[in-house]
Amino acid sequence: MAKLGKLFSCCSLLIAIMFGFSSSVQLNDPDWYFWFPLYACAAIVNLLNWRISPKGPIKHIAKVVLCLGVFLFIKVVVEDFVRKIAGFGSLDLTHRVVREKTGSLLVIISMILHLITLSEPMNHKPRKKRDVGKSVAYGMTSLVGFSYGLPFVFFVIQKGEMRF
Repeated sequence: MAKLGKLFSCCSLLIAIMFGFSSSVQLNDPDWYFWFPLYACAAIVNLLNWRISPKGPIKHIAKVVLCLGVFLFIKVVVEDFVRKIAGFGSLDLTHRVVREKTGSLLVIISMILHLITLSEPMNHKPRKKRDVGKSVAYGMTSLVGFSYGLPFVFFVIQKGEMRF
């Protein structure tokens, strides 16, 4: 596995902080037992990939977190569809289902990007390896920008309030 770039490492640290904060605010939710482990484990995977070059166990944890994220994303999308709360493409953070859908999607994307970096090279030409590394680093940068930008726009600029 090639060394992770500074951009990817910095973004992993920032997204780990976001997932750590997200896990801490889940403890007062009625279904915290789903969301707390999802965000806490996602924070751990991002934090470990930021600081060390993990092999083995962290890859398995990332796969489990990815599966849990997909399960919870489907759960929230179905709940939103059945109850007709906000709509699939809604980014209106006043609704709990939109916040949960967005959070689980951020975890899914983060875990996919980390699993790409943890995967063994498959006899690619050196140029393709660099392109994949750039794509992963820019993908993580976009993920950080979105995960910090959306709440800022909603809560600071639009002065939105959450509903349950």
